[in-house]
Amino acid sequence: MKNLPIGIQTLTQIREKNCVYVDKTQLVHQLVSQGKYYFLARPRRFGKSLLISTLKELFEGNKAVFEGLWIEPQWDWGKVSPVLHLSFDAMGYDAVGLENSLLYELKRWAEHYKVQFTASNYKTQFKELIQQVAATHGKIVLLIDEYDKPIIDYLERSTMDRAKANRDILREFYGILKSADEQLELVFITGISKFAKVSIFSHLNNLDDITLDRNYATLTGYTQQELEIFFDEHLSAAEKTLNLSREALLENMRIWYNGYSWDGVHRLYNPFGTLNFLSKKQFFNFWFATGSPRFLVDQMRKQAWYNVENAVVSNIVFERYDLDNIELIPLLFQTGYLTVKEADVMTGDLVVDYPNKEVRESMYQFLIDDLAQNPHRTHTGRTIKDMQQALLAQDLTQVQTILNSILADLPSETFQKQSEGLYHGLVHLIFNYLGMFIDSEVHSAQGRADAIVQTPTHVYIFEFKFNKSAQAAIEQIKQRNYAAKYRAANKVITGIGVNFNAKEKGIDGWLEVGL
Repeated sequence: MKNLPIGIQTLTQIREKNCVYVDKTQLVHQLVSQGKYYFLARPRRFGKSLLISTLKELFEGNKAVFEGLWIEPQWDWGKVSPVLHLSFDAMGYDAVGLENSLLYELKRWAEHYKVQFTASNYKTQFKELIQQVAATHGKIVLLIDEYDKPIIDYLERSTMDRAKANRDILREFYGILKSADEQLELVFITGISKFAKVSIFSHLNNLDDITLDRNYATLTGYTQQELEIFFDEHLSAAEKTLNLSREALLENMRIWYNGYSWDGVHRLYNPFGTLNFLSKKQFFNFWFATGSPRFLVDQMRKQAWYNVENAVVSNIVFERYDLDNIELIPLLFQTGYLTVKEADVMTGDLVVDYPNKEVRESMYQFLIDDLAQNPHRTHTGRTIKDMQQALLAQDLTQVQTILNSILADLPSETFQKQSEGLYHGLVHLIFNYLGMFIDSEVHSAQGRADAIVQTPTHVYIFEFKFNKSAQAAIEQIKQRNYAAKYRAANKVITGIGVNFNAKEKGIDGWLEVGL
């Protein structure tokens, strides 16, 4: 059984260590045969660096690492191109500054290709490097990985000036490429933020953005077919360990790790979460646990926008980038917390949503803890599961106690600023998080209850009021006949009216009525 390439981002290591390699070389061949300047945005840990490594080995003519892959008989291995590979993820700009990091990187490549610089600034050195390497070795393949990291790393308010300064440096640096067309064989640039490219590559107007291109939707990540073909032996091992059938195993993997899409059609597994699951044979939030979405949560709180599920946006929104006015949906999309659920090819509209259970569950927990000012972030998961057990046991008193305990943690100053919207946001998150473990959903459209929870025997219809009364909530449930659609289920239906009190920062009215 082949090894799993956990944490390995180079093609040579994957092949030398006898690791599973999902063969993407047919798409790579299509890419390099049909164009010259490319840009691709994908979330972290989604295979961008491995793709860059594959391109590097291909153009350097390293035929041995492609043995047995689709592209081996299709490629002219006699043609070798010089490669410049710049990875901003590996640069030490945080300590020495971006300009010094660029100068160091350019010096490293100059030594590799025996280039002598006459200039001292990074812009002219970059130009000299391209010109001299091309003159000596032929047209250059320029590969740039994580191009936007020097900006993304400093999006906090306290470091925003540094983000803007780095943006300006990168704009000047990449601006050199406009006049270097004759020296370039291929330019391939990857990053997290598609929207950042607008301000950085303003002079490079021939850059083909394939981020949302259906032809390259599966260039990174694993399709269902690829999972079942390339990881067959590992799936069999997981079946035995977890005592699951192949069908049950794949269904649970789909729920946890599948769901990423950039065209609304092709669905992909996150490589990092998938590989870790196959290694540890345990369903867990592997990918989300690699980093805190602190900045994202801060932005969601700042904009009082917690219900991002099934948001409808135009694809144009991803082309706007303003460091002084960061838009939430593009930010969540580019960082991998939202993905394309549906795409209208005629209008360009996209429906975005959380990709899978791994991301959805973890984001709910972070948001609930943030709203409730729980700095240790230790109790939310257990609290929601306690609520699940209480509902299954028909213990509504315990449900009220749990809900009130979360609300009681809300800070006075935050509550006073956001008032009703804060409660609505928190209740939305709590019941959607509950929906991860029990049949629960939150509605907002007129004519539907605020929250519905179904158990095998009961239906609970919740209506929430703010500084009014629980009785008013019950009357609305009855007047609008929310129970009608659930009567055919032959379950016990209970209406629950809840009133939140601003002064008390919690529930001061709770009524239960059989319907």
